[in-house]
Amino acid sequence: MIIYIPIIIKLGLGIVCLIVQINLMGKGNLAPSSAMDQVQNYVLGGIIGGVIYNESITVLQFVLVLIIWTLLVFILKFLKENNRLVKRIIDGKPITLVHNGTVNVRECLRNGVSANDLMFKLRANGIYEVEQLKRVVLEQNGQLTIIQSGDENIRYPIIVDGLANHDLLEIISKDSEWLESKIAEQGFTKISDIYLGEYLSGRINLYAYDIKD
Repeated sequence: MIIYIPIIIKLGLGIVCLIVQINLMGKGNLAPSSAMDQVQNYVLGGIIGGVIYNESITVLQFVLVLIIWTLLVFILKFLKENNRLVKRIIDGKPITLVHNGTVNVRECLRNGVSANDLMFKLRANGIYEVEQLKRVVLEQNGQLTIIQSGDENIRYPIIVDGLANHDLLEIISKDSEWLESKIAEQGFTKISDIYLGEYLSGRINLYAYDIKD
């Protein structure tokens, strides 16, 4: 029984570390929406699973590895939230695969989307003809956001994490200056002040980082 004590301790520490990361960093890694979320899950799982039964790695060494990995994750999270370039490098950005009924073959191949994959995902959304589509966007988590021609309500945010969605602005034939004027009408000074902005039938709903009283 004594020989299993280090394994039990390592398993307990691994579970505690996982719970701490989930609660301190948010629940995003429970349903990964970016490459970083996926990597965090894989690496932490590999650390815990690979070390638990390795007798050559002591409990102290295991604790140090968990601390180092947790610190790295927190540093990357901080950089993502405070630097747009770092966020784009780590998480990537949405990629337009179809524009005005035309497939961007180069972007599809560059992102590993075969014609079969593209059409399968479109069929899963009840779409069988590419020419019906105004825009198809490949999200960071590999899912497709589909905007059909003639859609009155575009189900896609116009501002995300303080950044304007230029693809959507192009679809509605507007520019950044127009968007800035719209947020100014609601009492905000710049796009980076907005956590989320929704475009609904010509109306914009804004949710700012700092909630106004």
